[in-house]
Amino acid sequence: MRAIGLIGGLSWESTVIYYQIINQRVRERLGGSHSADSLIWSVDYTTVEDLIFADRWDEVSALLADAGRKLQSLGAGVLLVCSNTFSRVSDDVARAASVPVLHIADAVGAAVRDRGMRRVGLLGTRFTMEQPFYRDRLAAHGFDVLVPGREQRELVHRVIFDELVRGVLRESSRDAFARIIAGLAARGAEGVILGCTEIELLISEKDTPVPLLPSARLHAEAAAGFALSG
Repeated sequence: MRAIGLIGGLSWESTVIYYQIINQRVRERLGGSHSADSLIWSVDYTTVEDLIFADRWDEVSALLADAGRKLQSLGAGVLLVCSNTFSRVSDDVARAASVPVLHIADAVGAAVRDRGMRRVGLLGTRFTMEQPFYRDRLAAHGFDVLVPGREQRELVHRVIFDELVRGVLRESSRDAFARIIAGLAARGAEGVILGCTEIELLISEKDTPVPLLPSARLHAEAAAGFALSG
């Protein structure tokens, strides 16, 4: 089994999902009391949040690449940037490492493709919904990506940064997200990607008219499968 290196703290609330799902999948595959060989480098979220809002992505890249190198030096055989927004620098992390880096958008894209969906909605931070680094990577898997209108994008972005990354879960926000997802479904989305790892803490398929694709869970499952593959 390869040791999995998690670059987490992006935020730590969703890094918990990664640790839980990876260990659950390893135990399911191997049985008994098995768990994953894993390492976590958890960054101070305020530090990186300040950098992205100041558009200092080069510094984010350097910080996360350094975390990847440290995890590799400790024995990680595969790396994950545990975030959709911060996957903007995943390729930089990969260039700094000599072990594979599993991109979250590829894990999500493979799941969409496996389900035969041709058009999906995307919720996430404004960076993820509006910038090409994530949407283009998804589109390369062969399906169309829809995002909400501007005001709805702003609402989703605000809830993520003002509530979810701080561990705040509000019923009013859950209802708002459900309405936004219903609107994407009305526009033809066959499913909706929860393209911020914290969103799956707030909402689930019981709240929505279409299937959800939870990015943190899919990324973690891909990591467990890769680690067990040899």
